[in-house]
Formats: sequence, C-alpha cells, structure tokens
Amino acid sequence: MSAPAAVPMAINVEVGHHIEWHLFGMTFNVDTVLGTLVAGAIIIGLGLLVRRSASMRQPGKLQLIYETVVDEVEKQVEESLGIKTAPFVVPLAITLFLFILVANWLAIIPTGHHPEYMPPPASDVNLTYAMALIVIVWMHIAGIRKRGFRGFYHHLFKPYFFMFPINLVEELAKPITLALRLFGNIFSGVIMVSLIALFPAFLLWAPELIWKLFDMFIGLIQAFIFALLTVLYFAAVKPVEEGAESAH
Repeated sequence: MSAPAAVPMAINVEVGHHIEWHLFGMTFNVDTVLGTLVAGAIIIGLGLLVRRSASMRQPGKLQLIYETVVDEVEKQVEESLGIKTAPFVVPLAITLFLFILVANWLAIIPTGHHPEYMPPPASDVNLTYAMALIVIVWMHIAGIRKRGFRGFYHHLFKPYFFMFPINLVEELAKPITLALRLFGNIFSGVIMVSLIALFPAFLLWAPELIWKLFDMFIGLIQAFIFALLTVLYFAAVKPVEEGAESAH
C-alpha cells in the first residue's frame, strides 16, 4: 500500500481583519487604535524625557539620537525647499518618521492572540491613507498660500497643455501611492509572521527571531521613505523666484 499523500498546510491571512468595536453605527479597529495610541504615547514620553534631561555640555544618548534625526531632516528640507519657505515641514517630517518607526516596531511585541491585540498600525490601510491625506492636503494648502492657486497648479499643464489629464492623474495618485507603499511593506511583514507560525515548535524560535530583526530594519526604512517623500512633496511649494535664484 502506498503511503497517504501529505496534506499541505494552509493559512488564511485576511486583509483588513481586525479586532472591532461597533459604537454609534461606526466600526472601530481596536487593534489599530490601540497601536496608534501606544506609539503616540511613547513618542510624547520620549520627547518629554529628552526635554527634561537636555544638556548642552553632557547630552545623553537619547538626546543625541533626537538631535541626529533633527539635523538630517533640517538638511534635507533645506536642500529641497529651504527651511524659511515652510519651516513646519521639519517638525512634520520628524513626527511622521518617529511615529511610523515606533509604530512599526510594535510588531516585535507578541500578544499571543489572533489577530494580534497590537499589530503595527501601518498594516491597516485606514491609518496609512489618513497620514497620506494629511501630507498631501497640507502640501496643497501650503502651495496655494505660497504661490497662489494659478502659480501652484501651473505645473499640471507642463510641458504641454494637452498633458493636463496625465499630470492630473499623477497628482491624484500621490496620496494613494504614498499610503499603499507603506501599507504593503508593513502588511507583508504580518503575512510573514503568520507563515512562520506554521513552523514546528522546536524550530519556530529561530526563523521568528531572524524575521523580527529583519522586520525592524524594514520598519526603519519605511519610516525614512515616508518622511523623505513628505519633504520631497513639499518641495513643490517653493516659490518660483527662489527656484530661479538657486538655479543661477
């Protein structure tokens, strides 16, 4: 008699599967809300800690990390659009970078529940869409205030007038691509954790440890990319006069 055929193991990973509460006719993704609140609380707590222990003569390690992040963001903003053009871009990019970084690293905390009580919030497309809309809408408001309605949207008709439909589609796609880029990369990590969970118990620790470390690296890269794209998008608000002067 032939040996019975091995039955392949399967796993069902659902996009948008969350712990939900239903209040006042609305659905709340509790895991996303919890992860967002925890990440925000950590950022605020670290900021207050840095402020309390800040020193010019003997800066601590945490202060040096913050100062390094601030210096790099200021350098990028100055090169892209000039800090004087839109000084608010610096704290915006820093906040987004640190929030996304801490939020992504929440994935290293196991809760033993399926779905996880506190997965990386960016694995919920609702959060990434919200952050992307904040960036893009703020960019358009700042652009209109700095360059005027006609001056800011003049690029939609370049290099030729008939390119307007294509340029318009590209402009409308910005928040979608910004959101889905972050969501896709973080959600893929959730899928990998689910697949690794199929390993036998005596082997599970090794691939899970390796992947957690790799996932932290991916979380760092995605936080950096989101913040960098935020700065680059805001480069569109630079007045034409400044751009012309820098070109000479």
